[in-house]
Amino acid sequence: MTNVVALNVPTRILPLEARVAALLGCFSQSRRIGEDVFWLKENAELLNILECTGQPVSSQSLLVYEGFYEQAEKRLQFFPQYYRFLLSLALDLEDLGMPGDKAQRMVDFAKSERLPMAELSDLQRAEARRLMIRRGVESVKDAGLDDRLRNFAARTRTFTLPNKKAAYELTHISFYLSEYGRRDPKLSVEGKLSLHFAGLTAFLDQNADLLAEVCIALRYASVVPPTIWTDWLEGETVGFEIDEGDHVPLNDDYHEFLVCNWHQAVAGSSIFRKSFGGGRMRFDRHQRPTALREISQVMLSLDDARSTDWEVMRHRMAPQLSPEARDVLDIAAESSSDFGAFFEGFARAGRA
Repeated sequence: MTNVVALNVPTRILPLEARVAALLGCFSQSRRIGEDVFWLKENAELLNILECTGQPVSSQSLLVYEGFYEQAEKRLQFFPQYYRFLLSLALDLEDLGMPGDKAQRMVDFAKSERLPMAELSDLQRAEARRLMIRRGVESVKDAGLDDRLRNFAARTRTFTLPNKKAAYELTHISFYLSEYGRRDPKLSVEGKLSLHFAGLTAFLDQNADLLAEVCIALRYASVVPPTIWTDWLEGETVGFEIDEGDHVPLNDDYHEFLVCNWHQAVAGSSIFRKSFGGGRMRFDRHQRPTALREISQVMLSLDDARSTDWEVMRHRMAPQLSPEARDVLDIAAESSSDFGAFFEGFARAGRA
């Protein structure tokens, strides 16, 4: 008998609590050493997502952070320049169930040392305020801080152009002012439109990391993101590949993996639906060619023939674009009723 039937046995996915435990073990013990600032960054991001989305975390799972937590106050005193990372970690650990009150003493220390006064950025001051108020401490008296953040967000023209730094700052304004979805950030109509424009640029760039943050920020501002964006993000989240082993390199897409799953949780879907074996892991997303650079180059080449009218430019650009770039551009335009308004700034026409 020569016929062999191959059975495709589905990979067993552990319960959510076990998946969370595997991720905590990976990030706390297997990717980087605790003295590495990137350890602080990665673990602060993961714990923040778990805390703000209310994921189930067992007390046993948190034991992997016991050593860090015991030394957290000393580390803050020696490394005050990392106070926002350290406060975030201690606060989230306690709020997720770690017994202790070190976070209160750490917040009091940050207040007594006036650490937020070392910040030049309004955004970083807003983050410090958000962290310290969690233990009832006002970091700095600045009555105009929220207004300045909202004014930045309301300049929609900023976000019609590719500017990742500004776009990420915009999403974090929504995060901090909303206390990660716990209250209305009170963004203006223009501020919400800025988020929408930033999302269109991210979609044209096929940047799942930024688009996921935009969609989260929109939801925190009580705006439902376009279905085309969220469906695409769901597909990208499912498509992550995870490689395990003691020596897998770590120049990976871990942040994109975390943020895409964060978006799934905020959208009401299951989170971290992957098979995790534990230990050292790297996270890779299938790289899609960006259409943004090609579209920009074609628009630049049109020079004086460039127009702010999307319907006019659609026909002028189409013959010069690859089929892939043209498809992304058409889908982006279909995704949003505000695409014409976005394109007026994106075209950069008639500015001489």
